[in-house]
Amino acid sequence: MKATRTTGAPRDTDREPTRTDRLLAALGGLLAAYVSLAVADLVASRVRPEAGPVLAIGDAVVDRTPAALKDWAIRTFGESDKTVLQLGILLLLALLALGIGLLALRHRRLGALAVAAFGVLGALAAVTRPDSDSALDAVPSLIGAAVGAVLLYALTGLLTTTPPKAGATRPDRRRFLIVAASTGLAATGAAALGRTVTSPVEENAVASRAAVRLPRPASPAPPVPAGAQLRVPGISPFVTPNRDFYRVDTALVVPKVDADRWRLRLHGTGVRGELTLTLRELMARRTVERDITLACVSNEVGGPYVGNARWLGIPLAELLREAGVRPPSEGGAADQLVARSVDGMTIGTPVEEIMDGRDALLAFGMNGEPLPFTHGFPVRMIVPGLYGYVSACKWIESIELTTFDAYDAYWVPRGWAAQAPVKTQSRIDTPRPFGRPATGTVMVAGVAWAQHRGIRRVEVRIDEGPWQDARLAAEDSRDTWRQWTYPWTATPGRHTLTVRATDGTGATQPERRTTTMPDGAQGWHSVVVTVEGA
Repeated sequence: MKATRTTGAPRDTDREPTRTDRLLAALGGLLAAYVSLAVADLVASRVRPEAGPVLAIGDAVVDRTPAALKDWAIRTFGESDKTVLQLGILLLLALLALGIGLLALRHRRLGALAVAAFGVLGALAAVTRPDSDSALDAVPSLIGAAVGAVLLYALTGLLTTTPPKAGATRPDRRRFLIVAASTGLAATGAAALGRTVTSPVEENAVASRAAVRLPRPASPAPPVPAGAQLRVPGISPFVTPNRDFYRVDTALVVPKVDADRWRLRLHGTGVRGELTLTLRELMARRTVERDITLACVSNEVGGPYVGNARWLGIPLAELLREAGVRPPSEGGAADQLVARSVDGMTIGTPVEEIMDGRDALLAFGMNGEPLPFTHGFPVRMIVPGLYGYVSACKWIESIELTTFDAYDAYWVPRGWAAQAPVKTQSRIDTPRPFGRPATGTVMVAGVAWAQHRGIRRVEVRIDEGPWQDARLAAEDSRDTWRQWTYPWTATPGRHTLTVRATDGTGATQPERRTTTMPDGAQGWHSVVVTVEGA
């Protein structure tokens, strides 16, 4: 009798799995992945939250995502874009886990090795993060994967059979379900514990922020003019509360930096001698307080990613001049300042704009309190008149002077412009789109901004009628937005309300809308409303 040859990896069973076996095996793969992530997150809570596999892999995905896709995610999901990304990663892992479970039904060792491989991938993603400074960041993924691999190997062992000499044993499905259920419950407990446990790094950061006592500004901001805040329901407040201030960045988890350990390094072309400063040393310098409006380049026409706050910090230009830096207009060799965040983000800012007399700050206070963690504690950059992606580095830890020819900051290779002054914009806050106001006088109101140029005029148009001047609120400074209002005598029917603004130089917003890439959206904002009859 002629012997037959088998090919491929050795199977752990010669019995053909039933549909129930396959279903349970897929469930086992999913459970192994769940347990791996739960254990990894629990370990990460004691090491560093950013070392968790989902966050580490998520950051790697963010760094490799095309700029257009990122911009779409921000437009579509707003500040929930990071949550959507993490859910997408979890969904992909779940699908892979189902496949690994089916693989393990045929080849237990290969299934376990596949789980271990994902652990290695998570570990590599964690230790290669820009903010990783310890090999311990690999530990959560490795421990989680080890537990998951052992579990999958054990579970599939209850489903596979190896025929003994005197016949075959049957799969122990009842024991499989008992082990799966008890392990799932234990993993859920571990996940819940991981959410409640605070890492020592985070505890120290929170304590350091609580201990910060902001200095009294040597140059306080002037009082906000009494007429800067209009009393119109629905209009954006002149000063945006910290909790409502927009947040757009690439950090899946907000960096929590220990202010006592934080250092700022100043170095590069034209710097007389490298400087390293502590937060205490920064706050001991001459401090200034200014009202400044920030805007994100991802803000669509009429979008929400703009806010105004009172910032406290030190003049960045003074620090640069003390270090020997001169702007290009004075013969300086560096034309770009590259700010680097603790999470590896780099932001390039023109040196000329920083040193032209505007209130460019290294800020550590926001609306009377230390910077919130979400907005850059302990220190961030603020440069009026420039979009945030070229000026507003949060969690800053390094300032390097260089040139635009020598270095491209994070967003430039991804399709965004290297330099991006804020474009003149205006927005209708009330009535809301598709609102149904009653006939009679309706207050159309909103905000307009053109930081470092100021707003000279705002006009409103009803349908295709003539442009009418809106009433401007008092101006705080040319670096802040300005409220406006227009009393409209509303008549029944469907109407389109449109707004446009003219900046301090006399330039009026163009009508044609453009997208946010490569240097910010522009165009007129309009809303459609239906006026109810009497």
